[in-house]
Amino acid sequence: MTFILETKDLTINFGGHVAVNHVTVQIPEKKFTSIIGPNGAGKTTFFNLLSGQLSPSEGSIFFKNQDITKKSATDRTRLGIGRSFQITNVFPNLTVLENVRLAVQSQANVRYQMFKHFLRYKKFEEKAHAILDLVLLNDRADYVAANLAHGEKRKLEIAMLLALETEILLLDEPTAGMSLEEVPAIIEVIKHIKAEENRTIVLIEHKMDMIMDLSDEVLVLFHGELIAKGTPDEIVENETVQSAYLGGMYDEQFT
Repeated sequence: MTFILETKDLTINFGGHVAVNHVTVQIPEKKFTSIIGPNGAGKTTFFNLLSGQLSPSEGSIFFKNQDITKKSATDRTRLGIGRSFQITNVFPNLTVLENVRLAVQSQANVRYQMFKHFLRYKKFEEKAHAILDLVLLNDRADYVAANLAHGEKRKLEIAMLLALETEILLLDEPTAGMSLEEVPAIIEVIKHIKAEENRTIVLIEHKMDMIMDLSDEVLVLFHGELIAKGTPDEIVENETVQSAYLGGMYDEQFT
């Protein structure tokens, strides 16, 4: 098995608090890995270390066998690591198509020039439309992003990450803040991306039915430490994990 992303003894301290404690993991290439754990387990902090928003106190991060521990978040994006946040991050005053097209142009190192004929940018628009098809958002191409529903903004954010040709998608609670009616649509988008089998997906999520349905492997963090890893079925049966979730939270979530 090929591993695209690895951490070795990854640690970060905030004062006297150890938020991530000597975590060593290997993320398989083109597989779906989920990270779970109770609130305060260190999941988002771990993501922030992977994507470069935070620098570790100790340990190393490797992307395709290259040490990226000291690389910036921007450099990691250029290498192929895309990160979504719990709060959507789009250009609100541009249309959906313009948001994605600009991401496509950015990946191609082409800046917009006002006086060039629009047909010069046709190939970028065509690629943007193809990506919007993948995230089930092409019918909103001409909408101003600010006017989208919350779930649609999530789709747009994922589309922009795809436009950057990221090899890894780090999805931090993509259903956070959504109504119950919006959740199935974002799950469908993630399933479409997984079905293409050309990207690695790493997901933080609290919805256990979603974890069970999508994941090839599940990592469990507790108090900043990796306490278990395995298939979804193995994790459900893991007594250490059940204990960490205080009195059988898993039993409630998975049944």
